[in-house]
Amino acid sequence: MTPARVRFGVWALTVGLLAAACGPGPGGSPGAPPAKRSASPGTGAPAPTVPDGVELERSTRRLADGSPVRISVISLSPGARVTVKGVHGRGLAASATVRSMAHEAGAWAAVNASYFDIRGGPAFSGYEGDPLGVYATGGSLLSEAANGRTALILGGPATRPRIDEVSTSSSLAASDGAHRELDGINRVPGRIVGCGGVGGDRLARTGEPVSYPVHNQLCLDPDEIVAIGAAWGAASPKGGRGSVDALLDSTGKVTALRVPAGGPVPSGGRVLSGIGKGAEWLSRHARPGASVAVTSAVYDSREVRLSGTQTSVIGAGPALVRDGRTRINAEANGLSRAAVAQREPRTVAGVTADGTLLLVTFDGRRPGISAGVSLQEAADLMVSMGAADAVNLDGGGSTTMVVEDRLWNRPTDSPGGARTERAVATALAVIAE
Repeated sequence: MTPARVRFGVWALTVGLLAAACGPGPGGSPGAPPAKRSASPGTGAPAPTVPDGVELERSTRRLADGSPVRISVISLSPGARVTVKGVHGRGLAASATVRSMAHEAGAWAAVNASYFDIRGGPAFSGYEGDPLGVYATGGSLLSEAANGRTALILGGPATRPRIDEVSTSSSLAASDGAHRELDGINRVPGRIVGCGGVGGDRLARTGEPVSYPVHNQLCLDPDEIVAIGAAWGAASPKGGRGSVDALLDSTGKVTALRVPAGGPVPSGGRVLSGIGKGAEWLSRHARPGASVAVTSAVYDSREVRLSGTQTSVIGAGPALVRDGRTRINAEANGLSRAAVAQREPRTVAGVTADGTLLLVTFDGRRPGISAGVSLQEAADLMVSMGAADAVNLDGGGSTTMVVEDRLWNRPTDSPGGARTERAVATALAVIAE
């Protein structure tokens, strides 16, 4: 750890046409005030101690209409003495604040990451820690992809971070020779929040078949099997009439069938939770004494398998920047045009041409102080910071940056509201070596 490399400043930006005063990177511009490095503004607290290869910066920029936006940036060079990985709370069935996740992980800093099944949302299924789309960490797939959505891919110290569209594939192989697709991982069977699942899903509000992502909407499938592991929590979701849990030990051997579904997850093992035809399959092929092998994989857009114990994959979207240019693939991520244009607090991850990882928060919901940004504005700002590629993470009231157990931005759940730390599903943790 070295003395703090912390910058504060006020910049100007004309979105779409970058003003001459706006420099190429987050650290400053020819017209920006000199960087201050002594204390966190307005707090009197000492500036954080920053790991080697890392920069921590905070500034205010002006958007095209003159509205201010406060931006916080963690820049992690390829040689930074840190590990960046996905983390979650003590179980995916429950949410936790970014600060608590960072503390639990021993992280120097963290930002919020995945969308999730938020309480009060149009598709809420009862477990607000459930990530929406792909989530893998430590080389383990803990939530299946909303296939085709954009994700941040982290592969350990020697691997460059990257942004790509991903998919997942999971299957079951019983000892009697029966095979079946595994529909999901660590969620409620039959309810696919954000859609983009496999086989037989229908949009809840219309009943139409859907195989593509639909952001924050619910798809239904009456014939599923979902794997529930220790990362989910202590108990599998309660099922209705006809549902079945197959309890597997650490070797994949079935120790019991539980009817209806819902109950403790075996220590060191997992539960296969089935409804409809999925429950029928388990009743036939996963009887006590049988074995069921579970296979899961994550693939990038070139169908290259993502693997390794240091791999983290954080699903979100849309992509904002590709090859150094603003390119927003909102439709591929199931977002409407209105969602692209609306100003909100945002959390964004970017990667520069040299492999530097940028973790960025844009504060919002405070007129005259920080207006937030649209996805278009976020993309243009990321380009101005030098991002070759960038992806939007969860935003709104979820947007949070924590440094050394202190809030580094100002999260809020309502326009003009008080500072509020929302409990979320996952975070990106920066752990100093």
